[in-house]
Amino acid sequence: MSTAVANGQGAPARAHAVPLCPSAQPTQEGAFAFGVVGGTFEERRVGYLEGRVPISDELLAMAGSVKPTQVFRFGAPCVGGGCTHFDGNDCKLATKLVQLMPMVSKSLPACQVRPDCRWWKQEGKAACMRCPQVMTDCYTPSEAQRLAANPNTPIAPRA
Repeated sequence: MSTAVANGQGAPARAHAVPLCPSAQPTQEGAFAFGVVGGTFEERRVGYLEGRVPISDELLAMAGSVKPTQVFRFGAPCVGGGCTHFDGNDCKLATKLVQLMPMVSKSLPACQVRPDCRWWKQEGKAACMRCPQVMTDCYTPSEAQRLAANPNTPIAPRA
């Protein structure tokens, strides 16, 4: 295993023309790992890596017998209309996370995606304060997580 992967170090953040999705699949073009899922069974939290770690067989093998999205958080360029959460302008998932999920961080997490993150650009600090509890593949979601992840859950009108 490379020292950079083991230490959670990867490529530095850089400006992207297309905003990044912070809840991507590792198979998406341009994907990278930026967090590791930890915490307890009842209260999962993402620990943020020091850099963007490129996808490799070595990284994916670290997930062992479970799906890599149960162990890591991945970012990738937003696929826009190719995603059920995108409405043509905004990411409905980010909006629903802010509307439905409690804040779990009192300060901005040390996240390597933020400079290019669609959720940050769209919802600002409110999205970041909820992001550590987001699991791309969560098999024991809370009711709020289940509602937020469902593309058919309506969005409350903005005040």
